[in-house]
Amino acid sequence: MRTAGTDGPAVLLLHGLGATGAVWNGLVRQPGYRWLAPDLPGHGGSARLPHYSFGGLAAAVAGVLPDRGPLLVIGHSLGGVVGLALASGWFGVEVAGLLAVGVKVEWSEDDLARAAVMASKPPRLFPSREDAERGFLKVAGLAGLAEADPDGVVETEDGWRLALDPRAFAVGAPDMPGLLGAARCPVVLAAGSDDPMSRPEQLRSLSPASAELPGLGHNAHVEDPTVLLTFLEQFRG
Repeated sequence: MRTAGTDGPAVLLLHGLGATGAVWNGLVRQPGYRWLAPDLPGHGGSARLPHYSFGGLAAAVAGVLPDRGPLLVIGHSLGGVVGLALASGWFGVEVAGLLAVGVKVEWSEDDLARAAVMASKPPRLFPSREDAERGFLKVAGLAGLAEADPDGVVETEDGWRLALDPRAFAVGAPDMPGLLGAARCPVVLAAGSDDPMSRPEQLRSLSPASAELPGLGHNAHVEDPTVLLTFLEQFRG
């Protein structure tokens, strides 16, 4: 669990599939909040799960929190869905406000089939740490946007591999209407105007108050971390 800041509301930061808590490094430098950035199960330094589901991920996150809230939550992609599960209150965590960025809300049969293939593949081995780190950035969608997290790769007897458990790709498609309906706090869905995976118009079909982040792509939280602070202030207000 990466932590930063000592004053202000606690903010739980949940990364997307393939990334680690280090993806929030640009945000946790901002003052006025206490930041909590865990690695999701099967990612980085966190343990793997026997089976991956949104509820299982949320339960694991709840189990490592220093307290049960109230918390503000920002989640990216997969992390946004985990945040929605936590916002239900089913896992004993009090969420005061949730910003879910870049959540993929429309899934085709081809999308699910590709994810199942990814989940069934054994971890790829790389000849060097540098090669593995480049692979990490590619899988996390961070190539050209961020530096690789040392916790994102692991050395084995046969070479280097990603710390990511490939089986996490099998988590499936979220029941967004159900999760939004179960949330016990204000929820804002947001996506970059240039995000090919999460289109603002798709989000508005679920929640008319969804926000578009101009000029940003799928990893808006990395491209311009400070744009998220406006939403935190909105929840505090």
